[in-house]
Amino acid sequence: MIAVDGSGATARSVPDPRSAAAPRTARQIWSIGGGKGGIGKSLLAASLGWQLARMGQRVVLVDADLGGANLHNYLGLSASPCTLGDFIQRRASSIEDALCDTLLPGLRLVSGAADLLSAANIGHLQKLRLIGQLRMLEADVVLIDLGAGTSYNVLDLFLLSDVSILVVMPEPASIEVGYRFVKSALYRRMRAAAPTAEIRALVESALDPKSSLGLSTPADLIDWVEADDAGAAAVLRREVAAFPPRFVVNGVRNEAEVVVGHQLVAACTRYLGLAASYAGFVHHDDAVWQAVRRRRPFMSEAPGSRAAGEIRDLARRLARGEDLGHGY
Repeated sequence: MIAVDGSGATARSVPDPRSAAAPRTARQIWSIGGGKGGIGKSLLAASLGWQLARMGQRVVLVDADLGGANLHNYLGLSASPCTLGDFIQRRASSIEDALCDTLLPGLRLVSGAADLLSAANIGHLQKLRLIGQLRMLEADVVLIDLGAGTSYNVLDLFLLSDVSILVVMPEPASIEVGYRFVKSALYRRMRAAAPTAEIRALVESALDPKSSLGLSTPADLIDWVEADDAGAAAVLRREVAAFPPRFVVNGVRNEAEVVVGHQLVAACTRYLGLAASYAGFVHHDDAVWQAVRRRRPFMSEAPGSRAAGEIRDLARRLARGEDLGHGY
């Protein structure tokens, strides 16, 4: 099991995360979200980053849990003197000023804004500046560890990614929150792409379960839009088709809990029309919390453990764009 981690302001205009500055070189941005705290998201991010670097990738880990950062602990590092918070507050001119080396060549870290509560509510222009700089980082993979919740800041960072990973635990609260996270991210994406203010308002109303319009699914919403504007409906359909979240189930103990990932994919297909995929699972493993207590990187401390082997498999599947299939 990947160990626990710690656990927005409404913007006047919604940024389209994909509209930030173009990258100078080819790279991928990965993000790891979950909606709920304590599901092992940060240690999974650290472990995936470690494994990708071992595979020869240049990796930058970004601790974007603004106000509650702890990713450095899972890499066996002390807090950095320059953090993402310094960049957000303009005490650092570039996000590269906050980069620090880790114990593994090829893996670098941008530490988060621990104890800077105001950083958790960054404004619209700050967010665009952050997104632009993330896209300019010199790396093969920029892997963002998101904070808990479904604030606009969290969703927008999740949506800017080429690989969007959603972590859940095999227990009801985490599964429910994970599904709601994906639904909120999808509607956020559709709202950003909506060509008119009227359609943006319609997307917002569709998220309200008490709305009198009865638009319970994205398909209902698109059908409603198509009655008046076929072009706008086509735009929304493209956004749904272009959003493939990847689920990871953490802390499984038996085959029944492994199946949770397949159930979530099926629910996303049926109710949201999404081509979600099940990237993999990680078993509960005592080697994980033992490494965390020693403040050592789990992947180097217990490379022969079952969980480490599953993370290696998971990193390879994610890098290749593969899913788990239906095998155990």
